[in-house]
Amino acid sequence: MNEKDKTALWEEYIKTRNPKIREKLIIEYAGLVNLVAGRLSMYLGYTVEYDDLVGYGIFGLIDAIDKFELTKGVKFETYASLRIRGSILDQIRRMDWIPRALRQKQKKLDQTMQELEIKLGRTATTKELAEAMELTVEELEGLINETQLTNLVSLDEYLEQGSEVKTEAGNRAVFKQPEQVMERQELKRLLGEAISSLTEKEQKVIALYYYEEMTLKEISMIMEVSESRISQLHTKALRKMREKLGKDNAGVLGIWNI
Repeated sequence: MNEKDKTALWEEYIKTRNPKIREKLIIEYAGLVNLVAGRLSMYLGYTVEYDDLVGYGIFGLIDAIDKFELTKGVKFETYASLRIRGSILDQIRRMDWIPRALRQKQKKLDQTMQELEIKLGRTATTKELAEAMELTVEELEGLINETQLTNLVSLDEYLEQGSEVKTEAGNRAVFKQPEQVMERQELKRLLGEAISSLTEKEQKVIALYYYEEMTLKEISMIMEVSESRISQLHTKALRKMREKLGKDNAGVLGIWNI
């Protein structure tokens, strides 16, 4: 279906809210669900079936179709992708697919990295970190892979994805009440300041991990350092951001559970 036909279909649906047209839109954009589910599945591994992710993502697609406003100047694909992603992650949180033990491992990993950095006056090597945690290097790398999802969900909770997207003109279209818009703008301003306080390497890790949706292993190949080094940069960056946000606005940390 070309863009002209899609626009005509949208106009008819917005005008009539015909269930049959809605079904056509769902079929037309079903590929978005597969794309988003595929990206998220690399974090989940075998924890949940890909078909289940697609099923939860469909609810996000339907929600996006029902709430989309054609006059906002936002590409539906952009808006829907955020809704689909949010729907899948909401289900992950609701079903508590991130075991408490895994969260505890993440916390221990972060604390060990910080303690070693203070003790050594520098970032610990992979071997030093593994020894401190009484693990082999291979076991440490496996742990790092396991804990990727906890970081993904934590930052997603903070950003509350799906409520704001860029328009083609570069402006922002917001789908919230005015008071929520103001609060979100303030949070984004603080987040921007927090990111600007990071080193160039830390900023690159955050950008590649959260915005390009790359794995730690993929980032390590791009930056030509070990995966554990990327994990340390990632953890250090989040800690700096949390400290920055806590200093400027302690209330922000109440919704950021990293």
